[in-house]
Amino acid sequence: MIGSYALVAAVTATVTALTVPLMVRLAHRSGAVAIPSDRRVHTRPTPTLGGGAMFLGMFAGIGAASALGQFSTMFESLGNLGAVAAAATVMFVSGVVDDIREVSAPAKMAGIVLSGSILSLGGITIVNLPLPFVGFTVLSPDLAALVTVLWVVVLANAVNLIDGLDGLAAGVMAVASGAFLLYSVKLDREGLLDAGNVGPLLAVITLGVCLGFLVWNFHPAKIFMGDSGALLLGLLMASSSIAVGGQSDESFTGQSWFFFAPLVIPLLILGVPLVDMAFAVLRRATRRSGLATADKDHLHHRLLRLGHGHRRSVLILWAWTALLSAFALYPAITGEATAMIPIAAAALVLLLFTLLEPWWGRRRAGRSDDAPGHRRREDPPAEVEDREPEAARAAS
Repeated sequence: MIGSYALVAAVTATVTALTVPLMVRLAHRSGAVAIPSDRRVHTRPTPTLGGGAMFLGMFAGIGAASALGQFSTMFESLGNLGAVAAAATVMFVSGVVDDIREVSAPAKMAGIVLSGSILSLGGITIVNLPLPFVGFTVLSPDLAALVTVLWVVVLANAVNLIDGLDGLAAGVMAVASGAFLLYSVKLDREGLLDAGNVGPLLAVITLGVCLGFLVWNFHPAKIFMGDSGALLLGLLMASSSIAVGGQSDESFTGQSWFFFAPLVIPLLILGVPLVDMAFAVLRRATRRSGLATADKDHLHHRLLRLGHGHRRSVLILWAWTALLSAFALYPAITGEATAMIPIAAAALVLLLFTLLEPWWGRRRAGRSDDAPGHRRREDPPAEVEDREPEAARAAS
């Protein structure tokens, strides 16, 4: 299966990367272009239809999987994959319309809710919920549909809001989907997933889409994913986590972590975008401003203000996602907790680097400026790109 997963990821990434130039041309023709302004760091018009390449890459990955015998059980009944494809189409269309022609927040939210509803009707729904002191709780059909739609809404908006710097959302979701793929494969090998569970396949397709898009999106970006891409990534990750975590009712005997893993692991792996969204909601509620009100207090904005550059800020948030994923996955995969100390030490080092490196850099620069014969020059302004107005409208 590892070779098959690698092939699906390669096909998905290749098609995504190869179709980006087509999306660039379509974006210029349709007017889906981000124009430089005092709120943006890029100096030339940048197309925003990267989600189109992701959408085509997703279907290429599904097509590649259908041609491989290892995934035959997932295609025996097309209900689940059909629901994902239909929900992804609705999500993509909702985003691409907003990329081309701005729509209201309620209209876009209606598209997200419709997408989650299609997913639930097609069988990708949170049925079993592991709760402390209660055990696996089987949700009623109405409650299961509601929880499923809420999870889709949360993830779609979380990815949309974190899409504020070149390569940030795609990189974070690549790490998250890769980590979730490892968890899904472990469950599958232990016989804890049904043979036709589509969760692992969706995770590897999400990984391929992100890797293919990063070829063009890493700073300086040649194209932005736009709302169409961000919402699509949120839908794919929500579908994968629901299929794996919301439909399994078994755990390893004697391993309490695995019992709660279906509930906890997606939250930890997606910790960066979820924490950023939670603070954004809390911050705006405290200020009594609308949830769609743009600000520059997101995690990436704070890193830029600390003195980290564009690329370093993105890499730091990728690293935090990787550490959270390691913290979540190691006990789940090995059944041991011996690596928690090294992971905690790595987290401490990353935290100190995040907080102190800009100060140390300024101090070294000051020493160089004070050296005899050195000509002082002004530091370049921090690179800040606030693309949040596109994302924040969906959060209201």
